[in-house]
Amino acid sequence: MFHAFTILVGVLMIYPILWTFASSLKPESEIFRNAENLIPSSYHWENYVNGWRGFGTTGFNIFFRNSFFLTILVVAGTIFSSALVSFGFARRKFWLHGFLFGCMMITLMLPAQVTLIPQYILYQQLGWVNTYLPLIVPAFIGGNPFFIFLMVQFIRGLPRELDESAVIDGCSAFGVFLKIILPLCLPALVTVAIFTFYWTWNDFLGPLVYLNNPDMQTVSLALRLFSDPSSVTQWGQMFAMSTLSLLPMLLVFLFFQRYLVEGIATTGIKG
Repeated sequence: MFHAFTILVGVLMIYPILWTFASSLKPESEIFRNAENLIPSSYHWENYVNGWRGFGTTGFNIFFRNSFFLTILVVAGTIFSSALVSFGFARRKFWLHGFLFGCMMITLMLPAQVTLIPQYILYQQLGWVNTYLPLIVPAFIGGNPFFIFLMVQFIRGLPRELDESAVIDGCSAFGVFLKIILPLCLPALVTVAIFTFYWTWNDFLGPLVYLNNPDMQTVSLALRLFSDPSSVTQWGQMFAMSTLSLLPMLLVFLFFQRYLVEGIATTGIKG
């Protein structure tokens, strides 16, 4: 009974993906007329070929390249800054330690829309609009409060005797972080990397606000271009590219799911 219920819930959860894939192979006239049927009357693989050509001179190879470039740099920056800041909060005592940690926790409650306009004005004055800098630089200099909190919880669970032994052997504070703490944080770092990859790859608002050049836009923005209220919407091509956009996230989950479960279980964010 439990397994039957689990399979039923699993099918319900994966149904939107199956529907998107099935719709990407249907002819345009059949997508919504025969929406409940997951088996197309005829298979139209040309939706993938035509959709991959993109718009004008910009194909989806450009959009995927931009998404990978942006996502990889944001993941690297988030891992670096989150690990370093969390080590400071978890292991070092300094003036205003509690106050600064409280301020960091308060930022968790701020919706992104609240800081959107001040950030845009700042980046415009810096001349960063229509570049990747507003999307990449914050990951390197501030990280994400949620990931910092997650890493702090993980590092607090590590024995302090390891730090003390390293100090006795001559390690500096940065040496303790680099040689002792960082290698032990691998499960938490992988969890941070996976969540950052998902959120950055799917991010629509950030690229929409800061990227105006079509050659710099990401996959999430390019999918919107298929839906044009003033002309015919190419639903088959849009669903085909939507299916392809899911593949990187699926591969990341399949290869790193063991670390994801381990990281969540050891950072105290499980229910």
